[in-house]
Amino acid sequence: MSTASPSGIEAVVFDFGGVLSSPIADSFVHVQETVGIPAEALGRAMVAVTERDGLNPLHELECGRVTEADFMADLGAVLSADLGRPVAMHEFSATYFAHLATNHAMLDLARSLRARGLRTAMLTNNVREWEPRWRAMLPVDELFELVVDSAFVGRRKPEPEIYALLLERLALPAAACLLIDDFAINCEAARAAGMHAVRFVETAQAIADVESALSPGVA
Repeated sequence: MSTASPSGIEAVVFDFGGVLSSPIADSFVHVQETVGIPAEALGRAMVAVTERDGLNPLHELECGRVTEADFMADLGAVLSADLGRPVAMHEFSATYFAHLATNHAMLDLARSLRARGLRTAMLTNNVREWEPRWRAMLPVDELFELVVDSAFVGRRKPEPEIYALLLERLALPAAACLLIDDFAINCEAARAAGMHAVRFVETAQAIADVESALSPGVA
């Protein structure tokens, strides 16, 4: 049985990338440098594919409707045409995860919350084929009772449906749940669903904001 905090929060929900891991932007920079893709070229390629297909390819990947292999092959072909040279994307995930580190302080927060009787879960926009890689970085089953992964449920943050699914699986009202996420739009969507939310900017700030949310009015 969970224990409610003074605020009434019973469950704290963690994002993966940029919260339980090092900043994802840093890993993308390493990928771009390794593969030799200018950031603006990658942006143009994403826009080109979106305009061609009428769908954002990253969103389709994160919802499990496109495989990683097809996504990378398509993006590589568009980049090759744009840059006038072959661009191979098949090493993207290996390079990305090689430069992604575990945020141990946030794992310690999850342990502390569980020790206090609070429930912990994960809500992540991710890639189906990446599950073994990110799970290898965390003691997932030890620290989180539930994982809602966009790639396996066909919805992604900030879509309202993924928050509704999270709440359904937790069997808790929205007001009893707090999301920690590094994207403001995902936090705003959580609040729109009736949840509490903490925007992760850096580790010490996020931990302090979570503790403040759990015990409002306590100095």
